[in-house]
Amino acid sequence: MTRDMTINSKIATVEIDGPFATAPSAAAEKTEDKLGQMPEWDLTDLYASPDSQELADDLAQLEKEAGEFQDQYQGTLSTLAENSGAELAACVRTYEAMSDRLGRVGSYAGLLYAGDTSDPVCAKFYGDIQEKLTAITTKLLFYPLEFNRIDDDVLEAALKDDALAHYTPWIEDLRKAKPYQLSDDIEKLFHEKSVTGRGSWNRLFNETITALRFDIGGEQLSIEPTLNRLLDADGAKRREAADALAKVFGENLRLFTLITNTLAKDKDISDTWRGFEDVADSRHLANRVERPVVNALVAAVQDAYPRLSHRYYALKARWMGQDKLAHWDRNAPLPEQPQQVIAWAQAEQLVLDAYGAFAPQMASIAKDFFDKSWIDAPVREGKSPGAFSHPTVPSAHPYILMNYQGKPRDVMTLAHELGHGVHQVLAAKQGPLMAPTPLTLAETASVFGEMLTFKKLLARADNPRERKALLASKVEDMINTVVRQIAFYTFEREVHIARKEGELTSERLGEIWVDVQGRSLGPAIDLRPGYETYWCYIPHFIHSPFYVYAYAFGECLVNSLYAVYEKADDGFAEKYLDMLAAGGTKHHKELLAPFGLDASDPDFWSMGLKVIEDLITELEEMEA
Repeated sequence: MTRDMTINSKIATVEIDGPFATAPSAAAEKTEDKLGQMPEWDLTDLYASPDSQELADDLAQLEKEAGEFQDQYQGTLSTLAENSGAELAACVRTYEAMSDRLGRVGSYAGLLYAGDTSDPVCAKFYGDIQEKLTAITTKLLFYPLEFNRIDDDVLEAALKDDALAHYTPWIEDLRKAKPYQLSDDIEKLFHEKSVTGRGSWNRLFNETITALRFDIGGEQLSIEPTLNRLLDADGAKRREAADALAKVFGENLRLFTLITNTLAKDKDISDTWRGFEDVADSRHLANRVERPVVNALVAAVQDAYPRLSHRYYALKARWMGQDKLAHWDRNAPLPEQPQQVIAWAQAEQLVLDAYGAFAPQMASIAKDFFDKSWIDAPVREGKSPGAFSHPTVPSAHPYILMNYQGKPRDVMTLAHELGHGVHQVLAAKQGPLMAPTPLTLAETASVFGEMLTFKKLLARADNPRERKALLASKVEDMINTVVRQIAFYTFEREVHIARKEGELTSERLGEIWVDVQGRSLGPAIDLRPGYETYWCYIPHFIHSPFYVYAYAFGECLVNSLYAVYEKADDGFAEKYLDMLAAGGTKHHKELLAPFGLDASDPDFWSMGLKVIEDLITELEEMEA
C-alpha cells in the first residue's frame, strides 16, 4: 500500500499485488489432494466477527474522538507550533493512534471482503464500514491540510523538539504534497464522494471479475483456474482457455470500457484541480520517486526490448518447433519441462530454507505467517484473484492472500508475498504514519525474496534439463516483471492521455493494447484475434493507476542489489534488514547508498537489465 497524504489511506481497498497477480497462478480442484492441507487466515487477531462488540465500540469511540480532536485542534496548529514543538508532537501522536485503529477497522473489512467478494453479506459489511470510516475521517481531514499551512520557519523551529523531530519523515512527505492540496471544502468534497465515486467503480470491477465464468470443456470456471489453463502442457487446452477468456471479456467489454473511461476521467479531474502536470505525477509523488528516474527506467527497458523479450520469445518459439508463438503459448511450459505439483508443505519449506540461508531472522518472521494463520492460500469461489500481502496496521500484523495450486510460479508468488510480509513486520516499529513504504521500494523485498528462492532451487537442480527449465521460468518471470509491466505502464499512459480528448471506445482501447503489447513482446509472438480484449481484467489499472512500473523498478533494483550481495563480505544481510526496517522514513537514494547503488545514475537500470540478458545468453548457449 502506498503512503497517501491523508488518513484516508487507511481505509483504501486492499490491493492485489505481484507481477503475476494478473497472470496465471491457480489450478483445478483435481490437484487438491496433491497440494495437502493449506492454511486459511484467521482474522480474529483484528476482530472476532463483523458483529463483535469490540468493533462496534471502536467505531463509536473513534467517531467521538475524531470529533473531539477536530474541536480541539482545528484552526490552532500554527499557534501550537509557535508555542511548543512538544505540544505539536503530542497532537501528532493522538492523530497517529487514531490512524492505527481506523486502519484496523478498514483492514478487517477489506480482508473479509477479499476472502469472498461474491458474498452479499461481506459486500454489505465492507460497503457500510467504508461509509462509516469516511464519515469519521472527514472530521480529521483538516489535520494534514492545516499542518501544511504552518509557516516554514515556524515549523523548522518547532522541529528542534526531539519529540516532534521523530516525525520528520512524515512531515517532509506532507510538505511535498503541499503544492497540490486544495481548499478544505474541496478536499472534504473529494473525500466524502470517494465512496460513491472511485470506490464504487473499484467495487463494481471486483465483483464483476469474480462473478465471470468461462466455459472450458463444459465446465464453468472462474478466472483463476481459466488463466491457469494457459500454463497447461497441452496446447489445445491453452487455446481453449484463451478463446474462452476472449469470448467472456468480449461479452462484458462495454462494462469494462465504461469503468475504464470513468476512472480515467475521474483521475483527470482530480489531477487538473490539484495541478499535476503529467498523468503519472500523483503516483510518482506517492512513491517519492522523481519523474526523470521513472522516465529513465522506462526508456532503458523499452530500448532493451529486442535484447530481452524479442530475443527470448524467438528462442522459445524454436524450442516449441514454431516460427511464432500464439499469444496463448507465451507462458506455456517447455516441451521437456518436468510437470509437477508442488505440495504446500514443500513450498513452505523451500521458501523458509531460502530465507533462512540468507538471514535466520527473515525465516523466523516468515514462519509466523505459516504457523499463526496469517496466510489464506486455497482457491475458493468468490475469493479475490491474484495475491497480495496487506500490512494492516503496526499494532497487528500483515495478512497474505494467495490462490495456490502447486505450480512452480506459485512458489515464486509465495516467496514474493512473504518478502512483502517480512518487510511489513520489520517496518512496523516506525508506527502507522511512517511504516508504509513507497511502492518502488516495497517491491524490493518481494523481488529479493523471489531471487533467494530461485537461487536455492537452481542450486538443487541436478541435471541440465532441470536447470534449463528453471532458467527459462525465471527469465519468463523477469520479462513479466520488467518488460510486461513497463508495457502496462505505457498502455496506461496512452489511455489516460487519450482520455483527455474524449471517451475511448472498446475498439480504440483494444488497438492501443495490441500496439503496445506487440512492440514489447516482439515479432515472435503472434497476437491472435481476441487478445485485443485482454486489457480489461488487469486489476492494477483500476485500483492503482500507474502502480505497475514499481515492479520493473523493484526487479532491476534487486538484480543490482543481488549482484552486490554475491560479491559482498559479511554484513550485507544486516544492512539489508536495516533497509527494510526503515519503512518509509528514508528516500530511495539514502536507502541504497550503503550498497553503493544509486537509482538516479543512468547506468543503474542497465546493470539490472544485463542480469536478464546474461540469463538469456546462458539459455542460448545451452541450446548450442
